[in-house]
Amino acid sequence: MARLLRVAGASAAGFFPRLQTPVPTVRTFSMSLTSNQVASPVWNLGRLNHIAIAVQDLEKSKAFYKNVLGAQVGEMAPIPEHGVSVVFVNLGNTKMELLHPLGNDSPIAGFLQKNKAGGMHHICIEVDNINAAMMDLKEKKIRILSEEPKIGAHGKPVIFLHPNDCGGVLVELEQA
Repeated sequence: MARLLRVAGASAAGFFPRLQTPVPTVRTFSMSLTSNQVASPVWNLGRLNHIAIAVQDLEKSKAFYKNVLGAQVGEMAPIPEHGVSVVFVNLGNTKMELLHPLGNDSPIAGFLQKNKAGGMHHICIEVDNINAAMMDLKEKKIRILSEEPKIGAHGKPVIFLHPNDCGGVLVELEQA
């Protein structure tokens, strides 16, 4: 047995060469904002509230997260003013929002036409003052997809920021 462990230990180094020679990782991210554009002191970002996933089959997705992964899964709720049905999956430190179109005019229907398997739709971050955030972001030339906040799935005001102004990500800001 000791001989087997010595042989296995000696050959394991050959299987994991990256463990022996660290590879530095440099990641860069550029935005169109200039360095003097920072959040205003009258509003602050909070925690990640949820990650939204567009799905073709809400019941099948709900069953996957509940029965296969063992997550706490809520009930389906229609949100007609946003054209979606949602199910929240509680992950402890955040949530996932499963989105399904509610009618053919839903923005999620268009997303699913382009992305047949579904996929990540947006991230939602809480803010402590959504009206101040909205005014500040408009001054910084960040496009907001509505003139006024709308009531979101949690019953709180939300706005969406244009993905082209946010590194390719659709960002939802929600009043904390």
